[in-house]
Amino acid sequence: MADQKYVVGMGEALWDVLPEGKKIGGAPANFAYHVSQFGLPSCVVSAVGDDQLGREILDNFNAKKLNMLIDTVPYPTGTVQVEIDQAGIPQYDIKENVAWDNIPFTPALENLAKNTKAVCFGSLAQRNIVSRETIGKFLDAIPAENDALKIFDINLRQGFFTKETICESMERCNILKINDEELVTISRLFGYPGIDLQDKCWILLGKYNLKMLILTCGVNGSYVFTPGKVYFRPTPVVEVVDTVGAGDSFTAAFISSILKGKSVDEAHDCAVRTSAFVCTCAGAMPELDIIALEGC
Repeated sequence: MADQKYVVGMGEALWDVLPEGKKIGGAPANFAYHVSQFGLPSCVVSAVGDDQLGREILDNFNAKKLNMLIDTVPYPTGTVQVEIDQAGIPQYDIKENVAWDNIPFTPALENLAKNTKAVCFGSLAQRNIVSRETIGKFLDAIPAENDALKIFDINLRQGFFTKETICESMERCNILKINDEELVTISRLFGYPGIDLQDKCWILLGKYNLKMLILTCGVNGSYVFTPGKVYFRPTPVVEVVDTVGAGDSFTAAFISSILKGKSVDEAHDCAVRTSAFVCTCAGAMPELDIIALEGC
């Protein structure tokens, strides 16, 4: 890969099998794709199987001109059965023991880490020890002088997480992205369920010495907590097709704006508008309406 600094999405690359057919997905791939739409060099790191679904993922990413380090491993390519409820909220059935559970740590991946200025990772891809250890090694291989943003987009799914993995990931990250439902789950896990959402966020921000904590609350808006200040944006009212990938696009837009030197206020505004637009589209990787997102 070229000797430049990348924004990396690391973890699951898979097919979301929706009622109308299959669409490419996986939070890290969604994140990397949207970052690339904001004009920054991005790369998705994952694994696929030596099968038709895997080849279609590689073809899809190539068609999107998305940089990738995706190994082919002897496991089936990941799929997720997605059912959309009456409110447009996706429900997931995530298949286990698949390719992205087994991402190898390779010399190419170590080299990418040395040229990383931001990386987004979640809890789902850490459900298996192989990918969990690879993510850990990648984070450790990023040089301190890169001053990289390490975003833990917690992304709790189907009980595929442990308290230990969550704690270790929070200690490794410097930005936490979480939604209101996940915050309730984490609060129960950590033993402080009886306080309001904002106080929980302040506790996590301080306990893990985070640069920022991003809290999304669906139709009830979103918050960005930084040491000493909190920012709020209401959620735009749009005609929702589905919310698949909306959170990933929010994170991508926010991080892209911060890396471009925008203020937290400006980045937050861009993130809110981007995720609202994605909600008006089917699937997780629509082409962004850059005119509507002007100023991001």
